[in-house]
Amino acid sequence: MDRGMFSSGLAVFFATLGSAVGLGNIWKFPYLTGQYGGGAFLLVYLLCIIFVGLPVMLSEFYLGRKSRKGAVGAFATLAPGTGGKFIGKMGVASSYLIMFFYSCVAGWVYYYLIKAISGDFAEITMETAKTQFGSVVIGPLTPIFWQFVVMVVVSAILIMGIKNGIERVTKTLMPVLFILIIICDIRALSLPGAMDGVRFLFEVDFSKLSGAAILTALGLAFFKLSLGIGTMITYASYFTKDNNLLGTAAKVALSDTLVSLLAGLAIFPTVFSFGLEPGAGPGLLFMTIPLVFSQMPFGNLLLIAFFFLTSIAATTAMLSLVEVPVAYMTEEKGISRTVAVLINGLIIFVIGILATLSADKASLLGDVTFMGRGFFDWFDYLSSNILMPLGGLLIVIFMSYVVDKKSIKEELTNNGSLNLSKFLHFFFIVIRYVTPALLVVIFLNAVGVIKL
Repeated sequence: MDRGMFSSGLAVFFATLGSAVGLGNIWKFPYLTGQYGGGAFLLVYLLCIIFVGLPVMLSEFYLGRKSRKGAVGAFATLAPGTGGKFIGKMGVASSYLIMFFYSCVAGWVYYYLIKAISGDFAEITMETAKTQFGSVVIGPLTPIFWQFVVMVVVSAILIMGIKNGIERVTKTLMPVLFILIIICDIRALSLPGAMDGVRFLFEVDFSKLSGAAILTALGLAFFKLSLGIGTMITYASYFTKDNNLLGTAAKVALSDTLVSLLAGLAIFPTVFSFGLEPGAGPGLLFMTIPLVFSQMPFGNLLLIAFFFLTSIAATTAMLSLVEVPVAYMTEEKGISRTVAVLINGLIIFVIGILATLSADKASLLGDVTFMGRGFFDWFDYLSSNILMPLGGLLIVIFMSYVVDKKSIKEELTNNGSLNLSKFLHFFFIVIRYVTPALLVVIFLNAVGVIKL
């Protein structure tokens, strides 16, 4: 079966960056950066990238390109009989769980984009903003419809394949995302009082660097890059043999951080200019932003641009998530790509309805809970707190103790054409000792054993 392959290093970069950049980049990372000391938090985050993000990403790159298989097949190919396939199946399960609730939130973004295009935010007030958000979250029919639209868009792109689908879309949309963010930045920074938002985001304040801040930075360095769920393994299986894996990983990690900070420069100067508090979460994205943008000259155009770039981030992230189970079905079960995409799209949509109808206490299934959590929260908790950090931990253990070191050297140096001897010495020490220890900390913090 012809699996397809990305055509160039640039295609690899945009596709991988598209996988890493998601909705969390738009509001969560900028807010946490400001909350935990700005530049001081960024410094800690970048250190965490070096010791957690890059080692896990490189490990996944190796597994994917070396095996030319997706999340499950990679382990079976490189170390048959070791039980490694279980790690890959955990990745498939994680991708499903994330998509069940992520497709719901992406539906909200699509809805807001259409509302912005229609000019429905022209006379918006805080009360109408709350009502608008409530209608799309609580529904029940509106959020289900937009979740369906999201899955149709993602499925249509994936059916077109690696080059004509994922590559073409990410090569087009990721530069557009950067352009739109910069346009929003220019307008936001021209507002009176905008520098208060810039100071919130970048001011170096080491006094805010608590244990909680360090744990947050550690978790973000792992979760923001879509690690531990097989997306990078699957995408790497489509990489060209001459692609510089270390160079790609570093560029993706830095560009992902840059996208987050540029998004922060669009949001927080605007919020501070209007005298509002930079509260985190969906409220900032779906209520505060429409409210403040609508009060600016040409605000509706900016609002369209903002929700368009947000929809790009959501869509490109979903492409990589759905590609994991699609690759599993095509490679391990022999199902055609089109059928595999349709099956997965249907599974995600049908089960995702449970998340959609439990996203709010007032939703149709909002009062259906188990151990204090509804469907939406359980999908989020199991994927983010259990399977992702555990998957990352098992991947680096597999790389350290199962995979032949010579094979890793050959793959990361492109059979000796890249001089990485000093880096490889550092890499082997880090993935054997440092990264596993830090991933254990991430896992224990995620499940609530560590609380700082």
